Amino acid sequence: MIPAAASASSGPSRDHTLDLPDECLALIFQSLGSGDRKRCSLVCRRWLVVEGQGRHRLSLDARAALLEAVPSLFSRFDAVSKLALRCDRRSDSIGDEALAIISLRCPNLTRLKLRACRALTERGMAALAKNCPNLRKLSCGSCTFGAKGVEAVLQGCSLLEELSIKRLRGLSDASAEPVGPGAASSPLRSVCLKELYNGQCFAPLIAGSPNLKTLKLFRCSGDWDSLLEAIAEGVPGIVEIHLEKLQVSDRGLAALSSCADLEVLHLVKTPECTDAGLATLADKCRLLRKIHIDGWKTNRIGDEGLMAVAKRCLNLQELVLIGVNPTALSLGLIASNCRNLERLALCGSETFGDAEMSCIAAKCLALKKLCIKGCPVSDQGMEALAEGCPKLVKVKVKKCRGVTPEFADWLRASRGTLAVNLDAGGLIEQPDAALSESGILDDGALVDQIGSVELPSSSNGRSLPWKTRMAFLAGRNFFASTFRRWSHGSSNHNHS
Repeated sequence: MIPAAASASSGPSRDHTLDLPDECLALIFQSLGSGDRKRCSLVCRRWLVVEGQGRHRLSLDARAALLEAVPSLFSRFDAVSKLALRCDRRSDSIGDEALAIISLRCPNLTRLKLRACRALTERGMAALAKNCPNLRKLSCGSCTFGAKGVEAVLQGCSLLEELSIKRLRGLSDASAEPVGPGAASSPLRSVCLKELYNGQCFAPLIAGSPNLKTLKLFRCSGDWDSLLEAIAEGVPGIVEIHLEKLQVSDRGLAALSSCADLEVLHLVKTPECTDAGLATLADKCRLLRKIHIDGWKTNRIGDEGLMAVAKRCLNLQELVLIGVNPTALSLGLIASNCRNLERLALCGSETFGDAEMSCIAAKCLALKKLCIKGCPVSDQGMEALAEGCPKLVKVKVKKCRGVTPEFADWLRASRGTLAVNLDAGGLIEQPDAALSESGILDDGALVDQIGSVELPSSSNGRSLPWKTRMAFLAGRNFFASTFRRWSHGSSNHNHS
């Protein structure tokens, strides 16, 4: 401490932060949490200005009252490049005037997220496109503007790379005009369409974007086979495809087989896709690394399709099978041929029993993560893990009645570095789980799709007992939490 006499003689204390350049002060603020940043902005006028000028990301409540605060708000935060505008669905949202002013105040905006902004029309989106030509990512959900609003952005934002559209209510008219790629055709890399009544009007946009790498189609109405043929012809270099609850058949999969660079495939609840379509796709798309299949218990994808994958897709690293019934015949071939398989998950498989588990343990030498849910496997089959899968670091088992807590204790004792998670006896997990490489066991985010796992009635038409179905639904988030942790470490190496 400074002696009192010395302190008195030195006069008033000096503010040493005045010696810091504004740039350094801004870097300090950027390392703080939201609450601390707000408190720092109240210290003095200089800190208020520097904190505002250094804030590049902003999330606002987009109710109609925001219009009055927009001028003063963006006078302070004049360097925002990432903006989220969210409105409560029961409230009136901002309209075209507010969005036009915001876009004028944020000329450097690169990312914009709009949620439930129902008062926005094509006029507001046109103003956005005019004032924010550097926009690279646009995500809009539950808005009421139509295809013309999206087309205005595509025409005015020539640097747009990612486009995500969910529940766009202005597309309810089946006669909506097709949306072309516009000026964004070359830079566009990712398109995601969710729950659109007339999503097929975006087919020209997708097919006209030659550098598109990621295509995600979720619960969009209409027949997509012919459109996938046009898309595959126009975008042969696509790397990642997600198809969920779409009217698509083997014809569509055959069309996608021309995308030889395909690495990630998600087929979720597409009951018209069969072994034949999967085999055709696997025959030509030999670079596949990740395959997620939710067969919806239709038994249309099974051993035949999976054996084709095993023979052609030797780079397979992650395989998720939900409502699919593979046997040791196909799983053994996958384990033998796909030497890089690191993550395997099976949910609701009626044929994955002790024989299949023993096969996996004996042949999957590179396997690191194993997740089993609702399968007829028992302690006897799981015992093979004590000696098999030498690189295994984590096992998750849920709703498998044949696996007991005593077995989990025994397996952990047998393999000291293995983390075991079993629902029947609570959490039984190796304390030193952090030893896994790349932080692969840490909580993270990967595949939200698995979070919606449902286990419908069995293929023979008989419904599962009521209590069993309720138990399955209670654990529906099990796969989501598992795979969010599992692939977090390796996702940085994926082709984006």
